[in-house]
Amino acid sequence: MVRPAKSEEEHRPDPGSEDSDHRGFANAAWAIPSYILSGMAVYGGLGKLLDHWLGTSALFPIGILVGLALAIYLVFHRYGR
Repeated sequence: MVRPAKSEEEHRPDPGSEDSDHRGFANAAWAIPSYILSGMAVYGGLGKLLDHWLGTSALFPIGILVGLALAIYLVFHRYGR
């Protein structure tokens, strides 16, 4: 039994190839802003809820800054090497 040759579209790049490196960069380019925005949103949201519950107004901006700091730490830990 003879198998047909794979077309160019069906070819998957080797893990160490240039195309594979490009995909890794593209994934990181989407992941980094996602970590930063989601960290700010989650911790800012927690600060907003605590502000509402406690009747204060300082925890929302503090939550945003804490979320930003933790997200930057996560990005450096994951991609900074």
